[in-house]
Order: sequence, then structure tokens, then C-alpha cells
Amino acid sequence: MDLTAGGARAVSVARSERTGLVPAGTVLAGSVISLIGLTWDIQWHGDVGPDTFFTMPHLFLYSGSAISGLASLVVVLMTTAARRAGRPVDARVGGRAINVFGKVFAAPAGYLVTGTGAAMFLLYGLWDQWWHGLYGFDAVIDSPPHIGLLLSITLSIIGTVMVFAAAREHRWGTVGVVGSLGVLIAFSTVTVLGLQQIDVDGLDVVSVGIALLSVLLVSAGAGFWARPGGAVRVAAALAVIQAITWWFSPWAAEAYAGAVGLPMRDYIDGVPAMPSMMPMALLPIAAVLEAVYLLSRRGWSAGRVSVLAGAIGGLLVGASMPIQNAIVYGADRMPWAVVFATAAAGAVAGLLGGFAGWRFGGMLGLLAPAKGDNAHA
Repeated sequence: MDLTAGGARAVSVARSERTGLVPAGTVLAGSVISLIGLTWDIQWHGDVGPDTFFTMPHLFLYSGSAISGLASLVVVLMTTAARRAGRPVDARVGGRAINVFGKVFAAPAGYLVTGTGAAMFLLYGLWDQWWHGLYGFDAVIDSPPHIGLLLSITLSIIGTVMVFAAAREHRWGTVGVVGSLGVLIAFSTVTVLGLQQIDVDGLDVVSVGIALLSVLLVSAGAGFWARPGGAVRVAAALAVIQAITWWFSPWAAEAYAGAVGLPMRDYIDGVPAMPSMMPMALLPIAAVLEAVYLLSRRGWSAGRVSVLAGAIGGLLVGASMPIQNAIVYGADRMPWAVVFATAAAGAVAGLLGGFAGWRFGGMLGLLAPAKGDNAHA
């Protein structure tokens, strides 16, 4: 047996790999299941019509959140039991343990955030059920309960990102950060639909919101790795999600409608609703951001570079989204005035997103124990 510090650390890392992979994979699976339910539900609203509370897409949404919440609860209870028994708690499993309700519970930071989002989802789900009971069918996706539900899932996915970031010493940890950030960008494109209530002539406000959040999360990937490739990895993950859901959404809506005996609408356009809201140009835009990040090697501060990269990224995403919408939906002419206005507003939003995203990525890196640390709390 190796009793040196290096040997003890190797044993600790191996143990965390065994104990951390299963719950981390479970919360990520819950997030993916919720994403499947969301893209299915949005397509259903467009291709079939209003729905009730108890539908298959809703079942996916709720079961995904339940899976993430239950996995988080199990980890919190196991961590609490370990601390009370005087056993070491490995910070690679979800991050450093945080005392909850005084010292009643000890919760790893990532699982605490994920579990909180799942609990909020349950409360908003009860509100959604009451809403359906009061008004019947849902006519729109951006009803108040739905916005709360989407924000709750978003919080759970942020916790999932934190869980994998804490395990960055393992290959599955870094892969999980990429995947969960991609899922988070996909979800954010629907959450920003709440901005539709802001009516500004000549400006696509929803696309500005997409520019802000996509740049923020791609920048978070860059800040997390702090070396070339982070932004492109996250954008590539979104591209894979977009490609899969582009096929899945229309197929699932039509197949489920046939299974329950409901007709499809006569005037459907065949465009996958949620995937078409994801920025298709994000991968090449992320490559541009990577080139800008190289300026930090020429003496520029990371803060200045992140702001510049964010502004450029927001400009490009803001310009690309109205063009993307015009092409996908077959507009008669390109709305160039909207393109330029949205690009300008996107640059401002991206400036903030780039700065905040880089900082968020750096914070994610701090969740992982430093080298030489025994990672026990």
C-alpha cells in the first residue's frame, strides 16, 4: 500500500470517481429528460394545439425534474450521514458541503442548487395544475406557471454544471460540464420567451435575450477551461442537441397525436419550434471568440478580453438570429433594419454576458479541489 501523500491522493481521486459518477450522471439524465419533454411540448402546442396537465410531454418534464431532485436528496442525506459519523466528505462529489438549516443537513454545493431547483419546480407544478383546473387548456407556452417551471429547471441545470465542475479531475467531469452547459443554452432559448411582453419597434427583443445568455454560457465554458477550446466545446454540444431535437420534435408530436387519436393542424409549417430558436451560427461564432481570447497571451487582461469577446459574440448572435428566423420561416424579404438594431443591442448584452460568463466559468473552476488538497471537508 502506498502511504505517501501522492498515493493517498490517488486513492481519494479513484474513490471519488466511483462515488461521484452515478449521482452526477443521474442529475444530467434528469436534465436531458426535461429537455426532451420541453421540446416535445412546445412542438405539440404548435402542431396539435392546447393541452391538458396530464400529457406525455408533461410527464417527461416532471419526471426529469423529479429524477434530478431525488438524486440530489440522496446525495445530501449521504453527505449529512457521513459528516455526523465523522467520516471525510469528498469535495469532488458535488463541491464543498454547505450547512443547511444550521447544521441539520450538509449539502454539496452543486446538489444543493440542483435540489432547490427541483423543489421549486414542484411548487410551480402545483400552480400549473391549479392553472389548468381554472382555465382548462394551455393556449401559450409563456404562461406564468410555465415561466416559473422553466426557471426552476434552469436552476437545476446550473446545479448540474456545478456538480460536474467539482469533478473536473475526471474525464467524465469535463465532458459533463460541456454537455450540461449545452443543455442550459438550449433551455435558455425558451426561457427568454418571457421577453415577448417587451414590445420595441424594429427590435427583436427575444433574440437579444438569446444573444445575452448564449454568449454568457459559451464564455463560461471558456472561463472554466481558461485555455483554448472551451467556448467551441460548449457550442458544439449545443449543435448536437439542436440536430437531434430538430428531428425528434416534429416526429414525437405527430406520433403522440396519432397514438391518442388527435389530428394535426392543417396549417403547420413543419419547422421544429424549439430547435429553430437555438442559434445555428453559435459554433463559428464561438471560434471567433476563441481567436479573441488569444489576445490575453499578448498582455491583455482577462477581463478586457472577456468583455471584447462578449461584445463581438453578442453582435454576431444578435445579427444572425433575425436572419436565421427569416430563412427558416421563409420570409419574403430580409428585415435588415431589425438585423442591425438587434445586432447593436446584442453587442451591449453580449458585453455584459461575456464579462459575467468568464467570471462564472472561473467560479466553476474553484468548485474543484486544488491540486495537493485532500478534497475532504
